[in-house]
Amino acid sequence: MAVPLTKPRSLPLAEERRRHQRVKVNLLGRYMLADRREFPCQVVNMSPGGIALVAPVSGDPGERVIAYVDHLGRLEGKIARLLDTGFAMTVEATLRKRDKLAAQLTWLANRNILNLPEDRRHGRFIPRKAMARLILPNGNNVTCRVIDLSESGAAISISPELRPVVGAMVTIGKATGRVVRHIEDGFAVEFTRLQHPDFIEENVTGA
Repeated sequence: MAVPLTKPRSLPLAEERRRHQRVKVNLLGRYMLADRREFPCQVVNMSPGGIALVAPVSGDPGERVIAYVDHLGRLEGKIARLLDTGFAMTVEATLRKRDKLAAQLTWLANRNILNLPEDRRHGRFIPRKAMARLILPNGNNVTCRVIDLSESGAAISISPELRPVVGAMVTIGKATGRVVRHIEDGFAVEFTRLQHPDFIEENVTGA
């Protein structure tokens, strides 16, 4: 009895496939169904208009979903069809947001093709906006100053009494990383995932 409902709701995704090339990815995240239940997920392929997720719990076709995906942030849409391992959803976004997603997906695809290592060192630069929010290992949310940034890490200035130990996990803005060494007025952090060069400041300082 689900067939009459599933078929028409699959059409937008089919049309989206013709408009956008889908990219194979391996991104972790979380999603929230309409009843506000949250579950972990893995995005296995997507385009600026649709996502396929490996998910432990599927909703119903047409149900609204909010997903939070590594590198890509918050994405909203509706379940287009159910899969054996999860579901596919549309992405509802403005043209500007779709262009941004297309750029991010191109970068992810090229990174996979070139087999760039996650910990490859990159040239550092001073961000336009220095202040950022830092979540410490104990969960405290404090203000810090970003000394410099790269796609793979950052140098952070913070009060000595708040400086986390080497090896601790912290979150700066939306970017998670590990403290790799202490410096004179703070510490250096290496991101757990390489940051997109076009959006690194947005992810770290909100600039």
